[in-house]
Amino acid sequence: MPIEPLLVLELAVLGIGTGFLAGLLGIGGGMLMVPFLTIILGNRGVPADLAVKMAIATSMATIIFTSISSVRAHHKRGAVRWDIVKRLAPGIVIGSLIGSLGVFSLLKGTALAIFFALFVSFSATQMFLDKKPKPTRQMPGTAGQLGAGGVIGFVSGLVGAGGGFISVPFMTWCNVAIHNAVATSAALGFPIAVANVTGYIAAGFSLQGLPAGAFGYIWLPALVVIAACSVFMAPLGARAAHALPVGRLKRVFASVLYLLAAYMLWKGLHG
Repeated sequence: MPIEPLLVLELAVLGIGTGFLAGLLGIGGGMLMVPFLTIILGNRGVPADLAVKMAIATSMATIIFTSISSVRAHHKRGAVRWDIVKRLAPGIVIGSLIGSLGVFSLLKGTALAIFFALFVSFSATQMFLDKKPKPTRQMPGTAGQLGAGGVIGFVSGLVGAGGGFISVPFMTWCNVAIHNAVATSAALGFPIAVANVTGYIAAGFSLQGLPAGAFGYIWLPALVVIAACSVFMAPLGARAAHALPVGRLKRVFASVLYLLAAYMLWKGLHG
């Protein structure tokens, strides 16, 4: 699969958009990346089922780089709750490996697309309704956060996102301020991405019929171009996140999720 100039341009634009979203919403950019990479791969002759899986895996790989750039910007503002990161991360790694090494390779791409759409729609609705948590509710203890991390890592591995669509609503439900939740979600994107990418490479290493430039389920040309562009945009997104009012940030977050969920549901149902 040659790397023609038009492909580089498409991937660069995608990297700019996802990098900004990573900083703005703490979602790693995967929610935008998966649908568009599915389209790009499909237009280049990759079968639909494989295109969805490669889009998910490649999206997750770019989050390794995007999350580093995004979290640095948030950390400078003192917004990252590192105490939460330390308690969620072990469960995230375990859940990610279970999802990416086992379940991901067994499910069909169309089923993954439908799962992506339904779960993201649920998360968007919770955020859009802006239900106020009980004032006394706090983050659960160590065991509870270990379990929550496992769910975040597992589901993230199935949909190729940095976990922000679960972790941000979860943290705000536990009375963590929205800006702290977004910043902390950006930090959680790194262990989610590293663990899942390890699984994707192992699961797809011996797979036949992969396009040129594939390493396991990961499409290296897209990884290189998107990561190079997104790391420059993530700090700008983080700056915008801290400039927006809480209510508007939540509505932006939910609106983005609805749009992407609608596309992936259509893709899954027509796949």
